[in-house]
Amino acid sequence: MISTLLCLAMAVSCVGAPQPADAAEAPTSPVSVRIVSVNGSGCPQGTTEVAVAQDNSEFTVTHHGYVARAGAGADPTDARKNCQLALDVEVPSGFAFGIVLADYRGAAVLRDGANAVQRASYYFQGSTSTTAKSHPFHGPFADQWQTMDIADPVVYASCANDRLFNINTELRVSVGTSNPALGSFISMDAPDRNPNAHYKFAWKRC
Repeated sequence: MISTLLCLAMAVSCVGAPQPADAAEAPTSPVSVRIVSVNGSGCPQGTTEVAVAQDNSEFTVTHHGYVARAGAGADPTDARKNCQLALDVEVPSGFAFGIVLADYRGAAVLRDGANAVQRASYYFQGSTSTTAKSHPFHGPFADQWQTMDIADPVVYASCANDRLFNINTELRVSVGTSNPALGSFISMDAPDRNPNAHYKFAWKRC
């Protein structure tokens, strides 16, 4: 089950999720996260980067040019952007990982009457269970935004089989009742090269 926390404007603090009761200390040996495939209108080849924190507490994703637009001359296909990542997470022997928290950040300008949605879903390769969460935004709004998805309980990768971890994110925007000539957008972009998605690991011993 994934609960949700939405923070409008970065000045509002968001409290992170506690580690699950069965969680172990993070491994000290290196952890790697490799992009096996990337697909979607929001992340053309070469616009997405992945990095693992030195203490193995999280991995981050940095998108460039991930923006959904509506009105003001935008094409109809610009109103929805998505990104499907298949990740190979290699962990030290004797450990299994889960994701306890996903943190997304971006910016939006929504005219009065416009609406937007940021959505994400998660699943391990071969699993029939997919967890999805949506976060709505309503105009007027012109600021940075932050959302969090918190896992309760945490689903861990299999200790016996290597499975890809899949993340599918989506941005949508609609002019709604706003003046379409003004235009609205929502972005999960990183012009400053700072990561705009953080995935917090939970660890357990196999």
